[in-house]
Parts: sequence; C-alpha cells; structure tokens
Amino acid sequence: MIEHVKPADIEKRSFEIISEILRETGKELDPENELVIKRVIHTSADFEYADNLVFSEHAVTKGIEAIKSGCDIVTDTQMAKSGVSKTTLARLGGEVHCFIADPDVAAEAKERGVTRAVVSMEKAAKLDKPCIFAIGNAPTALIRLKELIEEGVFRHEPPLVIGVPVGFVNVVESKEMFLDCSVPYIIARGRKGGSNVAAAICNALIYQITR
Repeated sequence: MIEHVKPADIEKRSFEIISEILRETGKELDPENELVIKRVIHTSADFEYADNLVFSEHAVTKGIEAIKSGCDIVTDTQMAKSGVSKTTLARLGGEVHCFIADPDVAAEAKERGVTRAVVSMEKAAKLDKPCIFAIGNAPTALIRLKELIEEGVFRHEPPLVIGVPVGFVNVVESKEMFLDCSVPYIIARGRKGGSNVAAAICNALIYQITR
C-alpha cells in the first residue's frame, strides 16, 4: 500500500522506517554512532552497515569537533566531493578538496607508475590546514594515507579518516591495516563502501552541527 508522504517529510519518514527495521531485528546502535550508521543505511538501503561500520573511540565526536573548528575535507573522488554538503560546510569555515583530476597529479602519477590516488594523498598532506579524509573508492589512497601518517609528513595530522573504499583488489586489506592507525577512523569492513557512503558519513557529521 502506497504511503502518501509530503516531499518535505520523505527523509524523516525514511529514517523512521530505518529505525523500525533496526528495532525489529533487535539491533541496538551506539548512541554516538547511531546517526552516522542510519545515514549510511539511508544512502545505500543496506542494513549490513549496522555491523560493517567500525569506529575508533569517540571518532564521531572528534570528527564533529574538527568540523566545528573549521577543518576541511579531502576526498579521493569528484563523486564524493559532489555529495558532501559544501554550502553547509562553508558556513562552518571549511571546504572540500579533491586533487584526483589535477594535471600535476596525473603527470606525476604517470611518471612514477603509481595511481593518481596515491599522489593526490601526498598533495593533500601538504595542505596548511587540518583535514578530514574521506576515502570511498581507492584502496591505494587509504594505504598511502596510513603510510604518510606513520611517516609524520602531515603539517596537521588528520582529525579523522573515513575509510570506505569499495571493490576487490586490496580493498579489504587496506581497511584492515588501518584499524591499528593512530588517528581516529570510521572504517567499513569488507568489500562494501563507495563514494556515496563516504559523502554520507561526512554529511552525517555536518548535519549534527547544523540541524
């Protein structure tokens, strides 16, 4: 039976349905992480994220505090960048960067025989501002990001890393290796993820400040 829902109430009703299904399955979410998990489910219609998303201690709180302080966000794809609420982030003093398509990144990646994702992470490490990293596509970006953190090359260590690359080659491995990283993280274990999931997590943090 079709529900008649006003356009302005569709998202609210969607979250109500998500909450109902989680309750029916007996799944209890950590209150700190609840809104992030529900927004990812809302984006993907995939309830496995209630189990797949792994949070380091107080990662959500630390991410929200960083955004409140005006930090920027770095993504590994233009798709993830386009999905982040940039106008809302800008009101908090932040912006979104994605260097994957920059000509200098492409040229260096070709010369060195590495992925553009690797070089884009190296370029982002030179930014003179704290940045949350949201990786939704390239495991090589997540791997290189962990290396850069361990090498201590960041001018400002990331206040949060969102690691949700999707796929088959080195995807699971890149996520698992990040679980012992020193920085706060939100990781989607397994093969699932994507740019839409990375953007959804960013927005879940932003909306807890602005809504």
